[in-house]
Amino acid sequence: MPASRRPALSLKLVPPLAAILLASGCASLAPQPLTSTEIAATTQADGARLQEGVEPLAGPLTLEEAIARALKYNLDRRTRLMEEAIASGQLEVGQYDLLPKVIAGAGYRSRDNELISRSRDSVTGQPSLAHPFISSDRNATTTELTFTWSLLDFGQSYYASKQNADRVLIAGEHRRKALHLLVQDVRTAFWRAASAQKLKDEVLATLRAGEEALADARKAEAERLKNPIESLRYQRQLLENLRLLEAIDQELSTARIELAALTNLPLGTQLTVVEPSAAADGRWLDMPVEKMETLALTRNADLRESVYNSRIAQQETRRALLKLFPGLSFNYGSKHSDDSYLINQSWTEAGAQISFNLLGLLSAPAQMKLAEAGVALADQKRLATRMAVLAQLHVARLQYANALKQLKRAEAIWKADADIASHTARREEAETVGRLDVVSNRTAAILSQLRRYQALAQAQAAANKLQATLGMEPAIKGSRDMPLAELSKAVGQSLRSWNEARLDEAGAEAAQ
Repeated sequence: MPASRRPALSLKLVPPLAAILLASGCASLAPQPLTSTEIAATTQADGARLQEGVEPLAGPLTLEEAIARALKYNLDRRTRLMEEAIASGQLEVGQYDLLPKVIAGAGYRSRDNELISRSRDSVTGQPSLAHPFISSDRNATTTELTFTWSLLDFGQSYYASKQNADRVLIAGEHRRKALHLLVQDVRTAFWRAASAQKLKDEVLATLRAGEEALADARKAEAERLKNPIESLRYQRQLLENLRLLEAIDQELSTARIELAALTNLPLGTQLTVVEPSAAADGRWLDMPVEKMETLALTRNADLRESVYNSRIAQQETRRALLKLFPGLSFNYGSKHSDDSYLINQSWTEAGAQISFNLLGLLSAPAQMKLAEAGVALADQKRLATRMAVLAQLHVARLQYANALKQLKRAEAIWKADADIASHTARREEAETVGRLDVVSNRTAAILSQLRRYQALAQAQAAANKLQATLGMEPAIKGSRDMPLAELSKAVGQSLRSWNEARLDEAGAEAAQ
């Protein structure tokens, strides 16, 4: 018996085999909790990846290097860059939808009996006198290579690609906003770390002096050398000073860890920061507000994103309009079958088809209204964003001016308290003042210096907020591939340009 006429016994095995596979698949859906070994391996691998490619800290950390390390190594920034890369990849993938489809296919069919058919006369309706006939093999394999192209799909893919292109630009604006926040956080954390480094030894020395004075006061109270009320008041003032010093120490204790996390340095690193010689001097306040408004409306990331969203909504209107047109498609293919009953086992086919959803006309008005409403909403959001950006600019400018005033006032108070503490220390040496006055004045000087550093950090944050509102960031191209030393120099140049109010260099382009 020829192979084409042998019973396909394998087909009878298909149902039990399918049942077995289905049962085994269901049995494998039980929850599989992580084991301790898997968690440990993942933790170790993640720890290695965190520091992969991160240049070790070779010496004291400057503000420029801290910002450069954040630009190059910060994990949140890397996430934003990956999001932008994904959006770019979606654009690239979507562009392939504009091409015609070339489909390669292969198939196999099998029967457990012969495909036997009868026929009858089309005129008389009587059965044919011939025996029933077989027109195909029980088993056959077919292959095909087909070229298809749809005009409607092309139009839809075209506008979808334009929308994806705008989404890439939106991802870039998200990266810019993340960059602004990152630089602001690094500046604030750096100044907190600088204040902690500056005040740490003095705080600890004053705490020791206060504890010694408190011990002496309690001893004097126990021996009744002073009036009990005076002794308790003395202790009360010492305890209040110690509480302030401990609060300062607690506030400064986390600054190093925050800065290390932002720059992706090991959290146990003993950072030594180099305090910048000068802070912002407020030259940007001399720029007319009208010019600032023009800069903000041109460069602000939120406003640019709203414009891109408006364009996406407009493209969606065109996509909705395309659905009202008939679909026209073309196909051309080459096919082959090894069915022995076929005389022509290889052939080519070509065709064209037009289709139109008549019932789709009923939803056309609703679809157009929806698309137009989307455009109107995007435009309204853009107008609202524009007003919010202008308001944010005026508020940021005012906050920057107030922060500079508070900084000058804090510096004046700190200098006065430092002079008082110095005079008190000399009087203590001459034994003309008590230890309580020394501790109190030293505590006041430390607190004033802390407030000075806080005012510095606030001034830096206010400057960065104004910079972000204007849509200006370090004008550095290729920061991901730039060596750290070179990137630090570029960041320093950008910061100097900002402090000197040099518009051409302060933020002409986004950091890459």
